[in-house]
Amino acid sequence: MKILMVCLGNICRSPLAEGLMREKIHSAGLDWTVDSAGTSGWHSGEAPDRRSVQIARANQIDISHQRARQFSRADFNRFDLIFAMDKSNLNELRELASSEAQRKKLKLFLAEIGDMPFEEVPDPYYDGNFQRVFDMLDVASDRFVQKYTGNR
Repeated sequence: MKILMVCLGNICRSPLAEGLMREKIHSAGLDWTVDSAGTSGWHSGEAPDRRSVQIARANQIDISHQRARQFSRADFNRFDLIFAMDKSNLNELRELASSEAQRKKLKLFLAEIGDMPFEEVPDPYYDGNFQRVFDMLDVASDRFVQKYTGNR
């Protein structure tokens, strides 16, 4: 399975989601691929926000090597599932999709899990609540791996 995590700038939420999912996949012994991107290109080539790097590192996950990139239409062909962190980014991705098959790959990450208290992952860039975002993504990543591997 090939999974893409998408937020606005690819420096806060989606790098954390990529790092967490990568760790969960590795721990489960799965041969899956995970990457991240942003709907905007504002931060292309930049490392994740230092606060994302810090919260990941505090939880034994290294995302410092990641670099932001903008989502490309070619990503529709490269990935099986494309998870948006919020509805705004999901809508942007839907506008880029050129077929129903591409639109079917698009999902809100937390909504896909089903029993999360929120549908959207809030952007911690301005409020600084990176721990809350990390915790949400951690639970969602665990549940995603369990859901798709049948390990409940």
